[in-house]
Amino acid sequence: MRAKRLVLLATLSTMLLPLAPALAAPVLAPHRAVYDLVLDQASDRSGITGLSGRMVYEFNGSACEGYTVKFRFVTQIATNENTRLTDQQTTTFEDGEGKSFSFVTKSFVDQNLDREVKGTATREANGLKVALEKPEAGSVDLAKTQFPTQHLVELIDKAEKGETFYETSLFDGSEDADKVMTTTVIVGKKSEAPETDPERPALAALAKDKYWPVDIAYFDESKGGGEEVPEYRISFKLHENGLTRDLVMDYGDFSMTGKLVNLSLFPVPQGECKP
Repeated sequence: MRAKRLVLLATLSTMLLPLAPALAAPVLAPHRAVYDLVLDQASDRSGITGLSGRMVYEFNGSACEGYTVKFRFVTQIATNENTRLTDQQTTTFEDGEGKSFSFVTKSFVDQNLDREVKGTATREANGLKVALEKPEAGSVDLAKTQFPTQHLVELIDKAEKGETFYETSLFDGSEDADKVMTTTVIVGKKSEAPETDPERPALAALAKDKYWPVDIAYFDESKGGGEEVPEYRISFKLHENGLTRDLVMDYGDFSMTGKLVNLSLFPVPQGECKP
């Protein structure tokens, strides 16, 4: 299971609010979102017979201060042979201008630390420089790309403009933090949630907000051109204010769903950026 790559989901559950006319991007609203995870389907090749878990995502910061994300993804995976508990804990910081991105991810299996990845990525004139501290010191040069918050803001902007398909790229520090992922994004027709929507209780006052169905496929850029099968896909409902919910995460051999069960909005930072 590609658990470490699931840090990407954190960037897709960010709440957004309208920005003052003087700026070009939406203001990201600090919040905490909780999702229940269950197995959607699994092939015989996956060996998975059951899966359940919870994803918790906490976002804080602003375009002035930068953005901090604390993300935890816990799953219990059953196979014909055994049951395994995986626990991924990630903390990231992205500066407000999208020039640098620091990350640390600790992955546990059955409560034992399995792997830790820590480093900082910096955008340079011709590409991306990744300085790694763990699992061992080193550096990686990658193609020029964007970080998670930029990726999310771009998605919101294009959905608002009515664009239904586009391609871009992303570095999020997941797995070995040594690759840029190409993403293809499909945005569907805006809809309104029916009264029977199971996530309405968690949405509370946002229950009547309209949303776009979105599908994102992720391709490994390091494998060269011509790749037709994505590494994984994520589908979700994207609200006008930026909330994502009703997640479907497809990893080829298996897929899981993530349903929003709790949402807490925090105060939005006020005031203008200081020089």
